[in-house]
Order: sequence, then structure tokens, then C-alpha cells
Amino acid sequence: MSQHAVRPSLSQHAVRPGCNPSPPSMPCGPAVTCPLPAWPEAQQRGTSPPSVRAAPPPEEPRPSTLCGPAERLKFVFGSSAVAALDLVDQHSVTRIVSPSGRAVYQVLGSSGKLYTCYASCHFCTCPAFAFSVLRKNNSLMCKHILAMYLSQATGACQELSVSDQQLASILLAEEEEEGLGTMC
Repeated sequence: MSQHAVRPSLSQHAVRPGCNPSPPSMPCGPAVTCPLPAWPEAQQRGTSPPSVRAAPPPEEPRPSTLCGPAERLKFVFGSSAVAALDLVDQHSVTRIVSPSGRAVYQVLGSSGKLYTCYASCHFCTCPAFAFSVLRKNNSLMCKHILAMYLSQATGACQELSVSDQQLASILLAEEEEEGLGTMC
């Protein structure tokens, strides 16, 4: 039996019994003899040593069904993801902050109506949120809340600073218009 000195790859060599799995450029080592014929000798005979398995051919890269961020969002959030991205692209999200640190978001919906979103309690005043999220429980969030989070993440959110009284007026006007009572 000869000492194994040349190996095609570490993955092929690792299946040979008695050989030290050292880096491919290193021989098995002086104390370890390979029970199989040396690799070049086996190649000359046109056969492979019996315990050496050929590496499987590399897999073809499969085309991904989710190509980009928009498709991934659509996979998780459904059809509201595309609508939310449209709202972000149109700069329809405004963060309204007061000196006390309170903040709400107003999102101009695709219908032209202004909806108020509360990041602190994950709430939107739109009918889709009330129906799909709260009542039916078949959505994680409406497109307005998703647009709010996306605009925060991308820095596409407009900022509006108002006084505490102005913020209270905005919230009360929304509450009276919707007839919602107290929120959050």
C-alpha cells in the first residue's frame, strides 16, 4: 500500500478510511498511511478507489420566486404591501410630533382621505384596519400602518412639529369625525 500524497479535494478525501482530513494541499502525514492506492495511480488505471465518492455536480441555482424586497413584503403582508409601498413612494406619510414628545402619523390614503396611525399601540383609523385586523383577524396590519413603518425605516417620512394643543386638536377632530371615543 502506498502513502496518499495527492488528493482531489477535502470532501472526497474525507470519505477515505485511515486518512487524516488535513487541508487538500497537505499529505496525509508520516504516521498515517492510506489503505487505498494513491490517487494518481487510481487515475492511471481509469478507476477510482472504491471508497472515494465523486462529488455531486454543483446544483443549478434555482430562480427565486421572491426576487426583491417588494416581493418579500408581499409574501409576508399580502396585497397591502404593494399599496403601502405606493403610499411611501408618494410621500403620503407624515409624522406629527409635539414638544411633549407625543407623536402620531397621518397617512393620506389612496382614496384621498387622511388616516391617523398610532405606532405606540399599532392602530389605524381606517375601515380596513377595523375590519381585516380587528374583526376578521386575517391581516397583521393595514396598508397605512405598513406604510408608516416602511417610511420610518427608509427615512421617507415627512416631519411636522406642532404644539401640544394643536396635536390634541388633531386627535379630537379625528375622534369626532370617526365617532370612535377614546383610543389607546
